[in-house]
Order: sequence, then C-alpha cells, then structure tokens
Amino acid sequence: MTPRLLGWLFFAGAIGVLALAAWLRHLPVGLDLWLYGEVEVTTGFLALTFAAIALTRFRGTGDRLSLVLSCGFVIVGVTRISSSFVIFRYPQPDSDETLRDPTTWVIGCTIVALLMVAAVYVERRQPTARHPFREIAIALCAVLLLAVALSRTHGWLPADFVVHPGGAFPRPGNLFPALLFAIATVGYYRRLDYAHSAFDHSLYVTTGLSVASCLAASQSEHQLDGPFALAVWLQFASYAVLLGGALLDNVKLFENVRRLAASDPLTGLSNYRRLVDALGNEIERTKRTGRPFSLVLFDLDGLKRINDEYGHGVGSRAICRLADTLRLNSRAIDTASRYGGDEFALILPETGKDAARDVAHRICESLAKQEELPRITASAGVAVYPQDGDSLLAILASADRALYQEKGRTIRSLTNVI
Repeated sequence: MTPRLLGWLFFAGAIGVLALAAWLRHLPVGLDLWLYGEVEVTTGFLALTFAAIALTRFRGTGDRLSLVLSCGFVIVGVTRISSSFVIFRYPQPDSDETLRDPTTWVIGCTIVALLMVAAVYVERRQPTARHPFREIAIALCAVLLLAVALSRTHGWLPADFVVHPGGAFPRPGNLFPALLFAIATVGYYRRLDYAHSAFDHSLYVTTGLSVASCLAASQSEHQLDGPFALAVWLQFASYAVLLGGALLDNVKLFENVRRLAASDPLTGLSNYRRLVDALGNEIERTKRTGRPFSLVLFDLDGLKRINDEYGHGVGSRAICRLADTLRLNSRAIDTASRYGGDEFALILPETGKDAARDVAHRICESLAKQEELPRITASAGVAVYPQDGDSLLAILASADRALYQEKGRTIRSLTNVI
C-alpha cells in the first residue's frame, strides 16, 4: 500500500469518526457511570501489563523506545486504576449539564500522545540506552511530573474555556493530543520500513485508533455522552491492540529462543543437546515397543585441508553442504544433528542395521556427486540399539568406533592407490 493511498484512507477514517461522533451528539445515548468505571479499571490493567512487557523488553535490548513507553503507561495505568476507587462516589450528571472531561482522560490521552512522539524521536537520535537503571528512574520522574502538571492545569482552567457547547468542536482541547497522535502515526508507519514485528505494527495501529478516539472526544458536549462513549471504547481498543501486539511479539521471541536453544546456529540442524534428548526418547520407545533404532554418525573428510587451501569460509560452507544433504535425505521422523565440529548424527527410528547402512551409503554418495567445488566426501558409522549398546553412551561409543573403522579403511584404500 502506497503512502499516498494510506494517507487518504487515514483521512477518510478520521472524517468518518468525526461524522459518527457528531451524529451521536444528537442522540440520547451515553456511557453509564458504573460501566465507565469498569472500563477505566480494565484499561488501567491493560496499560500496566503493557508497561511491564515493555520494561522487560527494554531490560533485554536497551531499546529506548520501550523505556519511554513503559514509564508512560505505568503512570497512566496507576492513574486510571486509582481513579476507579473514587469514580463511583461522583453523582450521576444530568444529561443537560455541561461538564469538563474526567481528569484521568486528559492525563492519559495527553501523556500517551506526548510519549508516542517522544519515543519515535528518541529512537532516531539515540536508540540504545547506556545506563538503563539511571534512565528508568529519570524517565519515571519526568512522566510523573508531567502527569502532575497536566492535572493541575486541567483543574485550573475554567469549564467554559474547556467546553464550547454547540460549536463545531465542543471540546477543542482534544484536538491537541489528536494532532500529536497523527504525527506519531506517521512516524510509526515510516518505522515499519525496518521494524516488522507484531509489536511495531501494534504501535502503528494504536496511534491511528488514538487519533480517532481524540477526534470523537472533541465532539462531546456533556460528560459521558455518546461521542465520549465512542472515544472511550476506541481508546480501550487501542490499548488492547497494543497489548496484543506486545504479547504476540513475546510469543515469537520465546519460540525463537526455544528454537535456538535446540538448533545449531551454523547449519540449522539439531544441536548436541537436542540429539541427546532424541536418543533418550528413542531408547524409551524401544523399551516399550521392542523395535530397534539405528544411529548413524558422519564425519566430513579432509576439513582441515579445505580450511588450509580455501579458507574457513569455504570450510563452513562444506559443513553446511553435508548438513543440507542430511536434511534432504532424511524422513520426517528422523533426527539429523550436528554432533561436533565436522561430525553429524542421524537417528533412524525403527530401522535395522542393513537399512541404516543403505541410508548412510545414499547420503555419502549424494554428497560425493555434488558439482560444487571443492568436492567433498564423508565417512559414516552405524550402530543399532540395543544390539550394539544398551545405553545412550554405549550406542554413541559404538557408532563412533564404527565411524573411525570406516575412516581407517578409506585411508588404507587411498594409501594403496597411491
């Protein structure tokens, strides 16, 4: 989607929200005070949960954008939850009475708008924190002072200055955070050119929904009337989207950590830890079913010579070529692993020694037929559980002996040829 088209869609959405909010001004609908208090509590918990996730992200990455947002949403969450304990003491306002916005609404919208813009600016200038703990304390103090200043200012302004019933924008003060959110929306959209996670996309959607929320609130003539109810629900949706994006990002992060913990970084095959776990599972399966399994160890021939003649980059490529050959010639139920530097292992469930030797021969032959230079070969050793070993260490040792017996035969054959 081109920026021009996206801009027109954003403009059309803003006009649509304004039109809907203006239409709601003339309808006898509104937000019940008790329901508003419950929404405030829920929104506050959403804000605090997101703040905790963002702070954890900052501690792990040093990303200043996460720091700014986490500190801001901590204050917003605490403010909204604390206000819910006293909001039910307020009398239900008359539908004809013109009242100022709730203080928590003003503080929440303005703080989040300012920090959304500040986070984009800070990330562009200096994205990584140098002194995390010091910067957390400074950011919290700055946001707290901002919240106090906004609260004092809101209480000091006269109601007739804040609200203009009958005007095109009865509450023009909401246009200021709407403008800030619009600037932030542009910033987060441009940021998607190099940041593609669910967290980054949720920031962009959240700022867009916040623009709509503030525009709807600008049409409110009475506290808790139709336009304000629309604004509250749009803001709640923006917080939910933000938290959902952060949670999805964490799920992907944990999945990546789990995958990296069980895989070899060079080849992408299972690592030694995953190999040991898979062997343990196969041993338990064989004990239950009585069906044997085979373990094949492969060793890349002449890796030192390749490194010396062609460089370590070509040597690493040779290791990856053997790994790719294993991957292509394995079944879905097999486990291919990098056993050591230039050694690999292949677990073949429910496979006897003859079938395992056929698999090993096919893999070695496929590797030797590759046209990529330098030409490479591999040796293989086969062991079967439980005939060649009745424990994990024993089966590994048996396969290792078979491998080096095969390498010895290969070396003797080459010597005789010479």
